[in-house]
Amino acid sequence: MKPKRALVTGGSGDIGGAICAALARDGWAVIVHANANPERADSVASAIRDSGGSAMVAAFDVADAEAASAALDGLLANGEIHALVHNAGIHDDAPLAGMREDQWRRVIDVSLNGFFHVAQPLLLPMARARFGRIVAMSSVAATLGNRGQVNYAAAKSALHGAAKSLAREMASRNITVNVVAPGVIEGRMTQALFTEEQVRAMIPAARTGTPAEVAAVVAFLCSEAAGYVNGQVIGVNGGMA
Repeated sequence: MKPKRALVTGGSGDIGGAICAALARDGWAVIVHANANPERADSVASAIRDSGGSAMVAAFDVADAEAASAALDGLLANGEIHALVHNAGIHDDAPLAGMREDQWRRVIDVSLNGFFHVAQPLLLPMARARFGRIVAMSSVAATLGNRGQVNYAAAKSALHGAAKSLAREMASRNITVNVVAPGVIEGRMTQALFTEEQVRAMIPAARTGTPAEVAAVVAFLCSEAAGYVNGQVIGVNGGMA
């Protein structure tokens, strides 16, 4: 029996790579998506294969409707995709009073319009298979807000409403749609942003989270066991919210 396939957008980053590895350990055939960093996606896929798992790479811009459609058509031609983890997202921070329109639009294009571009083509195939798992990756910024991230928080919080509504549309077909909203997670970006003192003051757990801790929640939501968890926003944030 062929393994179920999972597409992880933004699979080349710290959290995305951990999600890909966790899904592969659970027996999924993982499609590691990248746009700006296909070499890192290759490394993630190679590590999975070296560990005995199944992985391939798909490179396209989720914000480009035509490119995403062509890529999804090609992937679906090779078999069903049973799970989608929409982890693609970008920061382009600035106070709203000084934010350029292109900063606003690009951040929303990747997170929110990108979700539509990759999720919509997968829904009818999932419905026909009577199985589907969709997880949208958000952020604690979507629930608490964050200075300089009005665009990012707007894009991520919009995913909450989209997921809750889509969950209601697809639940009868054994398709679940949930959101995972990480807090401050170890990685290339957070190391440069926060001191140890800031972390202890900001996070009740007094530490940053790990990509593996986020990935474990995502992997559970993609599992058969999570079939009755639907339309939820789950924080992985050490008690921040």
